[in-house]
Amino acid sequence: MPSVSSKPVERKALIIGLGIAIVLLFFVLVSQQAFNLTFLSPGGVQQTVLLTALSALVFLLFVALTFVLLRNLLKLLAERRIGVLGSKFRTKMVFGALLMSFTPALFMFLFTYLLTNRSIDRWFSRPVQNLREGSEQVATLLLEYAKANAQAEAQTLANNARIQRSFEFGDFALANASLNEYRPALQGGFAFALRGHASVASINAPAEWEQIGGPLIDALGANRRFSWGNLAYAVGESDVGRSGLIVVAIPLPANFDATMLRIAESQRNYQELATAGKAVRRAYILLLLLITALVLFAATWLSLFISKLVTRPVAALAEATQELSQGHFSYRVAVAAADELGELVASFNRMAADLEESRTKIEQSSLQLEKANAKIEQRRRQTEIILENIPTGVLSLDGAGKVRHANPAFARLLKFRDESTANIPTDNFEGASLRDIFGAEISAQMIHLMRKADRMGTTTSQFELKSGGGILNVAITVASMRIERQRLGYVLVFEDFTELLRAQKQAAWREVARRVAHEIKNPLTPIALSADRIRRHLERGAPPDENSIAVMHGCVDTIANAVETVRQLVDEFSTLARFPTAQPRPSDINTIIESALQLFSGRLDGVTIRTHLASDLPIVLADPDAMKRAIANLIDNAAEALQDSMVREIYISTSLVESRDSVEIVIADSGHGITDDVKERLFLPYVSTKKRGTGLGLSIVSRIMQEHNGSIRIEEN
Repeated sequence: MPSVSSKPVERKALIIGLGIAIVLLFFVLVSQQAFNLTFLSPGGVQQTVLLTALSALVFLLFVALTFVLLRNLLKLLAERRIGVLGSKFRTKMVFGALLMSFTPALFMFLFTYLLTNRSIDRWFSRPVQNLREGSEQVATLLLEYAKANAQAEAQTLANNARIQRSFEFGDFALANASLNEYRPALQGGFAFALRGHASVASINAPAEWEQIGGPLIDALGANRRFSWGNLAYAVGESDVGRSGLIVVAIPLPANFDATMLRIAESQRNYQELATAGKAVRRAYILLLLLITALVLFAATWLSLFISKLVTRPVAALAEATQELSQGHFSYRVAVAAADELGELVASFNRMAADLEESRTKIEQSSLQLEKANAKIEQRRRQTEIILENIPTGVLSLDGAGKVRHANPAFARLLKFRDESTANIPTDNFEGASLRDIFGAEISAQMIHLMRKADRMGTTTSQFELKSGGGILNVAITVASMRIERQRLGYVLVFEDFTELLRAQKQAAWREVARRVAHEIKNPLTPIALSADRIRRHLERGAPPDENSIAVMHGCVDTIANAVETVRQLVDEFSTLARFPTAQPRPSDINTIIESALQLFSGRLDGVTIRTHLASDLPIVLADPDAMKRAIANLIDNAAEALQDSMVREIYISTSLVESRDSVEIVIADSGHGITDDVKERLFLPYVSTKKRGTGLGLSIVSRIMQEHNGSIRIEEN
């Protein structure tokens, strides 16, 4: 099984890490430039060097990523040219991803470019410039207004008569009182009254004159702006007499200095940007191009990555399919995949495992099949040897009745056939029909026997084959071979029982003679005894009295009964001996059965007869008298078998068999049944289960059925 190398995994992880690093560094630089983030702005030489190094690293990584990307694209095109599996799909996917990414990126680039140009034009438009200049002028006017206000307040204080008198007479307490009166006009500011360089009076002073005096005097000589602490002041001065000076400081709005600095800085930056407007436009265009290129690179890389996720398992599956087609069922796909592709790979591996297991089972089954075939072949040979050597003739027919095989015993058996009715030589039977072998009459009887075998599975009948040397008695057993409802053919077994039949006939006639002698001897004894008693009564010579007459009448009755018994015996024996030939004619079986039942009308005490005679029976060729005698004999035997039964019931039914070429008659009783050994001999002459009778009745019934091309059998009920 192929193993998965760790190098592609490590390489993929390295490339993904580099890509993430490039994106992060690019995002840092773009954020620093676009959003002017102070925490990313360099605060010194070291940070400037660090950001420069990062910029160089981003550029190098960008170049490396571009090289790897172009290499992969060229490799993809080369694989497509040489026809590597999956390269066409990857090419389509890459170009599709580029097209899907490039189209919106192009529209976004154009839209952003137009928006940026319009924004830059608006940033540096005349109204914006006028607004910036106006804001600077407003701040300047506000400062000048504050200075003028401070100067006016200083003059107002200097013109105050009380302050002038205080400087003239040196009474500066009066100056302090006058300054306090002007506290609201100072708007939170402060004022000093100076003589020479010393403070003689003050109001709201934030510090002592020694601390604040120097900077304040400097501000008066410069731009008349003074800052102390977090506050900015506009200052003004006015002389009082020849040696006095009033200094007034009015506070400016909070953060006025910072605001003025920001306005000035903004104005300066604006002028610089206005001067470098084209450079800004080029910088933004370059930034947009970089972002667009990054999007395209990301789309290409992502499409390559996703296509590999698809094509690598597919290529591995294709390779595995080729391996399986070459018979390497132990091959497994070792490519890692996720989602549906992972399920596909897992399913393929399971299929390969199942195929391997199936092949193993098939190989084992093949070995077992070879062994079984060897055994079957051995059995076939044994069967052929048996068929070649058994004395019983065997004939195999197909479903159409054509001969497929015949053993030598069958050929030897047919040497006794009547050559006038045979059409083929005895050494070639394959493909012949029964008519070709046996002639029309015998083959018709055999075909009838085969139809019966279709219904019963196996059936046996006796045939007489005429030959030049006499008659050959053959027992033919027909077995129908079927698989479900499909008929495969027949097997006919021919057994020559001529000698056996001759011996059985001799034994039967000896038994007949013995039984006839025995049956005749039984009634002769009461005849002899009765005749002797009559003779003794007659030898007395006296006229017979009533007792003698009664005795003689009894003896006469005994003799008459014995004679009747002998007569019945002679009649049955003569019937068996004669076997009159049946005279078939179109008849209704149901009518014959009903006429037979009329013989027992009112004579079957305690016996119930139920009939179920089918109404769709066709007219058959039968001898009504012979069939009537046979059915009456069977009903009589059934009634006698019910003498000792608690339930006395006889059931008679008729039906048409499945092949619709024969009629079946069923006569069943609720008697105690018969044993298996008697069942096998029941239709032989002089076999009976009754204490009285000759045992010829069922033998005669069997003979009648044979004359009608029928059969009789015994079944459990």
